Amino acid sequence: MNALGLKSEPVAITLIKKGAPIPDGYTQPEKPIRHCQAIMEARHGKSLIVPPDKQACPVGASSLGLVPLPDKVASGDFHYGLGLYESVAAAKTTMEQRPSLEAGSMAAVVLSPLSKARIEPDVVVVTGTPEQVYWLLPAATTFSVGGRITVNMGTVQASCADSTVLPYLTGNVSISLGCFGCRKTTDIAPEQMLVGIPMSRLHNMVEAIKKMAIGPIPKSRAK
Repeated sequence: MNALGLKSEPVAITLIKKGAPIPDGYTQPEKPIRHCQAIMEARHGKSLIVPPDKQACPVGASSLGLVPLPDKVASGDFHYGLGLYESVAAAKTTMEQRPSLEAGSMAAVVLSPLSKARIEPDVVVVTGTPEQVYWLLPAATTFSVGGRITVNMGTVQASCADSTVLPYLTGNVSISLGCFGCRKTTDIAPEQMLVGIPMSRLHNMVEAIKKMAIGPIPKSRAK
């Protein structure tokens, strides 16, 4: 956080598989909440556990493996109706290609500031500016092995599918510019974006950031 100048803490996310014990120390939201909203609340200090009946967005909840994908979403009608696609077919194609977990495979999602995590996270989500996110990308790969980075993201489901499920499934860092849903319903700023980091990659990334914080990061910011 110090090296990058992050204004809010990274968020620890754990997907609780069906049949697994439910951890203590987390609070259910009083009203149903979207996954993107839960991430934003966690980055401001809350520790939440969100089961299926507290998920306000069936689109996000279905990608997280908590509920089945609604027929209206699968058909493309829902996102076409929002004006996000020129045709129902385009929206349907997007839903067919989105990262998702098997319906009913997860019992809940646990979220908290990373420093307050009581159980091992599966994914850590960082909210930051493009400049801050930039440094996370070499830290993830090119700082140690070189090469180029291929970005895989959609224009919907930024917080759930792209920042949580995709890194969970692939073990790779995933970036997202945000989407209609998270920008409409959360306090994410217009100039901010999201990064999903598999927990297995976090330690090496932090070590790389520490090294870059000695030279290239401050040098690039010196005006």
